[in-house]
Amino acid sequence: MPPDFDVVIVGAGAAGLSLAYHLSAPGRATPLSVALVDAPPGPLRAPPRTWCFWEPPGGDYDSCLAASWRQLRVRAADGSCTVSRLGQLRYKMLRSDAFEALVEQRLSRTAALCRIEAHVSAVRDVPSDGGEVLTQDAHGESVLVRGRLVFDSRPPSRLPPARTTLLQHFTGWFVRTERPLFDPATADLMDFRTPQPAHGLSFGYVLPLDAHTALVEYTEFSASPLDTDGYRRALYNYTGKIMNLGQLHVTAQEHGVIPMTDGHFSYRQGRSVFRIGTAGGATRPSTGYTFAAVQRQSRAIAAQLRAGRPLRMPLPYGRRARAMDAVMLRALDAGRVSGADFFSRLFRGVPVERLLRFMDGSSRLHEDLLIGLRTPVVPMLRTVVELPVRPRRERPATSASPSPISSTGHEESTP
Repeated sequence: MPPDFDVVIVGAGAAGLSLAYHLSAPGRATPLSVALVDAPPGPLRAPPRTWCFWEPPGGDYDSCLAASWRQLRVRAADGSCTVSRLGQLRYKMLRSDAFEALVEQRLSRTAALCRIEAHVSAVRDVPSDGGEVLTQDAHGESVLVRGRLVFDSRPPSRLPPARTTLLQHFTGWFVRTERPLFDPATADLMDFRTPQPAHGLSFGYVLPLDAHTALVEYTEFSASPLDTDGYRRALYNYTGKIMNLGQLHVTAQEHGVIPMTDGHFSYRQGRSVFRIGTAGGATRPSTGYTFAAVQRQSRAIAAQLRAGRPLRMPLPYGRRARAMDAVMLRALDAGRVSGADFFSRLFRGVPVERLLRFMDGSSRLHEDLLIGLRTPVVPMLRTVVELPVRPRRERPATSASPSPISSTGHEESTP
């Protein structure tokens, strides 16, 4: 039986929506039929999330950004600040509900693209004839969706064996203050005045929407997430004692867990089934940033398919970038370097656009070498020697699975 669609995309997170968006771009191209399969509204659909990235003004999603900033600030543990003007770049904040509305608008104008709301139970390769997505509709009836190519963007159920695995876990509050306390032109990328864990690091993250409102997050890189009370205490401490925001109103919150690992994510699940997004290796191990790599990956996939060319799956990051990430993660996890000092030193000593290229995985060899000279050389070299003999181990499934980013709409006031 021939496939129902040329392309089936499973999941409507950042990776699934981005691929659907780029496949449906206007202009001359090979006609493609595309199905985007996602859970219907309810507990299995991911709630609103926030994605951040940097690029020049005039990007594809500028019309639906929540905010953007010309300056980034990093505060060291002693309170000293490094403020960097971004020049030709902007640090951008995109909310998932606005992005989904933009993609839906484009899909509605393209007859060959459709969205299917169903629960996905399995994705499997059919070697002789593409891939299959097994689903159940709202009435519990089984529905089989076939595609010549299938791209699965669901989060991984288990992380791959790795020498080092940390989790970037966070909880953020959207806050409104009585006094105008935020600088709308400056985002606080990392504020290391927070208490630091024994292994890993912690920091505050502040994205102002205007002088009175901001997304304020407490973030850790460590082996395990905190419980709900742990995040609440950390945010009370950060907003009250460290930032001294005074009386504030919390209008919403979000929570997330992002894997930071030197394990190898296999993007290929068969001849016709591919993993994209975090499950396909798009998360940068040293920082947790994912959105920019997802855009590169989805643009490259769409360009090949729309041109009628055979797919050569693009890799989100090169070998050199992943090797440098493995060294940094191991040095951080072993306690050989102070995470707060490590990142504060980089932002203080490296031109910000060069450092952002490194964080994005697009820096050149000579730039990587110059950045390497700004790191603690002896601990890093010791880690380079140690890594080849360290075994790769699996994490237990209960702690390995990244929790979906969640958001709730409750409101509360804090002193």
